[in-house]
Amino acid sequence: MSGVVILGAGQAGIQLASTLREMSYGGPIHIVGEEPVAPYQRPPLSKAFLSGKTPETALFMQEPDFFAKHDIRFMPSTEAQSVDRELKQVNLKSGDRLPYDHLVFATGARNRALPCAPDARAGVLSLRTLEDSKMLAKGMEEAANIVIIGAGFLGLEAATVAVDAGRDVRVIEAGSRPLGRAVTEPVSEVVRRCHQERGVRFDFDETVVALHGKGVHDHALETRSGERIKADLVLVSVGVTPNTELAAAAGLPVDNGIVVNELLLTEDPAISAVGDCAAFPFAADGGRMVRLESVQNAVDQARCVAERLMGKPTAYNEVPTFWSDQAGLRLQMAGLAMPGDRAVVRGDPTSTAFSVFCYRGDRLVAVESVSRPPDYMLGRRLLRAGISPTPEQAADPSVDLKALLAAPKAVA
Repeated sequence: MSGVVILGAGQAGIQLASTLREMSYGGPIHIVGEEPVAPYQRPPLSKAFLSGKTPETALFMQEPDFFAKHDIRFMPSTEAQSVDRELKQVNLKSGDRLPYDHLVFATGARNRALPCAPDARAGVLSLRTLEDSKMLAKGMEEAANIVIIGAGFLGLEAATVAVDAGRDVRVIEAGSRPLGRAVTEPVSEVVRRCHQERGVRFDFDETVVALHGKGVHDHALETRSGERIKADLVLVSVGVTPNTELAAAAGLPVDNGIVVNELLLTEDPAISAVGDCAAFPFAADGGRMVRLESVQNAVDQARCVAERLMGKPTAYNEVPTFWSDQAGLRLQMAGLAMPGDRAVVRGDPTSTAFSVFCYRGDRLVAVESVSRPPDYMLGRRLLRAGISPTPEQAADPSVDLKALLAAPKAVA
């Protein structure tokens, strides 16, 4: 028996291995990880760990003896070179071969480089790995002026840490608002306002076309509008690219991720893909293919694959959730909104605590909560139950939406 080989030692890969053992899977399990350290959580890297509030030891997902105790072979500092689907084996760069009964791609994603500065240079950093976070923390200690390129979740979380440390922060964003690809305009607006009140300066509808300077503490960013912005430290946070090259080279379909079906299987019945690298049919939106970067999605997809391998196949149909702590706000999102969806505000959008219910036609498709966890929890339950309050009900704080869960048949 060759067992299960998992390519990737992130949240999805570790969850899959641990769930298989919890379900009494008795075959060999190999986890191939490129980093030299034990598997760790990524969300704190831009928040509590970066700020120094969380120690490194608290990041690790398992106890040191976990792999030995559960008879899982964890292979750090190991890189897969190719997959031979006919022989059902993974060829490692070391020359070794790992045979498999079932192969799972949990290869995650990597940060995109700044187009005008694709090569590594001192003082221009990205944030994806534990080592990246350590370098950024050290850089923040020594820098007075920090420029962050990209107003997504990670960039703005890092901006929060930098401002808390007394640094001057400027954010350059190609779009017209912060978190523009992730949340509705009311949420973007409160995020912008709260960051600006803390001292962050934004440049929207702007891009960096050239990066000048001699190295650490000596950078000048040239923008499309012709401005030159001085910076001691530059953080590039312009999105990610899924790690699909190995799958593509093996002849598997790839389209903004490794393409899988509702069971998270590729076209090869011996190969699955989960987490950030997988493009799957989103059941709540008619099977539209999506790829999600979310801890919840990675965990739930890993469990789905584990159950299938243990003879209990179920189509993946979880409500995606996301969260972010930044600028004194707690952002929590459930479901997936799209441009053009109707945004209905529940509460006062000029405050720092309200929610947005997103509709496609008459159907509730997402809920975004700003520092209102009860709304988020309720929204997630409504989405899971397939219950849509009317937009008028969602907009009226006096309406008890929780009561709809007790009488779903009464909801149109």
